[in-house]
Amino acid sequence: MNQIALPLAWPADDRDAAFLVSPSNAQAARTMEHWASWPVMAALLVGPPGSGRSTLARVFAARSGGSVIDDAERHEEAAIFHAWNRAQAERRPLVIVAGAAPPAWDVRLPDLRTRLAASPLATIGPPDDPLVAALIERGFERARLDARPELIAWLAARVERSHATVTQVIDTLSEAALSGHRRLSIPMARETLAAVATFAEGTIPHDPPR
Repeated sequence: MNQIALPLAWPADDRDAAFLVSPSNAQAARTMEHWASWPVMAALLVGPPGSGRSTLARVFAARSGGSVIDDAERHEEAAIFHAWNRAQAERRPLVIVAGAAPPAWDVRLPDLRTRLAASPLATIGPPDDPLVAALIERGFERARLDARPELIAWLAARVERSHATVTQVIDTLSEAALSGHRRLSIPMARETLAAVATFAEGTIPHDPPR
């Protein structure tokens, strides 16, 4: 995969390459990088499923020696509350990963709400144009499929700016190519995606009107 221009020098280790940094997630990556300057030893990392939030949290844990609570909405609030307090007592950083921050995340325990409000917030936004193209390229590379630059550009210009849709498009085209022994191309992608009911509402991808 071609390297995209990263606004940060971190993560620089090849083992961290699974998390691609672009302007849409640079604030989150920067917050994780500078954990030593957090006002408290816990932060809230939010982003939609498939956004790389868990990967970024694992990178953080490996580099800081900290701990992670992933999919925090599924955990007991009392357990998160005690983990937050333990992080302060032990001076060991903690990242709490969730789909959204309160009040969108309905936290009922008042003491936990107070602690989350005091924690730095790292937000992963919808993927921007450079990240969409990089995710498409990496997805086909992982599937060991030859995706030509013109196909990547065609998809990137049309796909909905959401991590879930980008992943769905990659999976759909990869399955069609591998099961049908077909070469990836723009005509193949147009035909395959037009035939999938999931995309009937026009989320992906249609040629723009001329």
